[in-house]
Amino acid sequence: MKSSEDGCGTGTLSIGAIAARFGLATHVLRHWETVGLLHPGRDAGGRRRYGADDLTRVATILILKEAGLGLTTIRSLSATVDRPTRHKILRPAAEELRSTIAAAQASLELIEDGLNCAYEDVTQCPNYRRLIAERVGH
Repeated sequence: MKSSEDGCGTGTLSIGAIAARFGLATHVLRHWETVGLLHPGRDAGGRRRYGADDLTRVATILILKEAGLGLTTIRSLSATVDRPTRHKILRPAAEELRSTIAAAQASLELIEDGLNCAYEDVTQCPNYRRLIAERVGH
């Protein structure tokens, strides 16, 4: 089994080692490099070597992706250091997330209404009938 260390004491990781550490496929890291999110060093043989800063960068990318940001937005964020630009980049993402949360909350309320409805036929529940009347325009 290959060591993740480069043998030179620099503490760098191979693409396979960093991919395994984060549960990613190696092609994901290559893609992130292609779109400008990662900039790993290279060893004498031209193989990618990832250091501590790269580990932090991969973790950051994953956290931002989990927050719903796309790679283009993440790249824009990584290219800025000033607060106004960061706000300009993040504001639309925050609005989209608020809208998604509101839609999910409305869906949850509808489902809970169905669970709490005392009628055998859910279409007879007052809230269901109200929603239908609103949708039909009555």
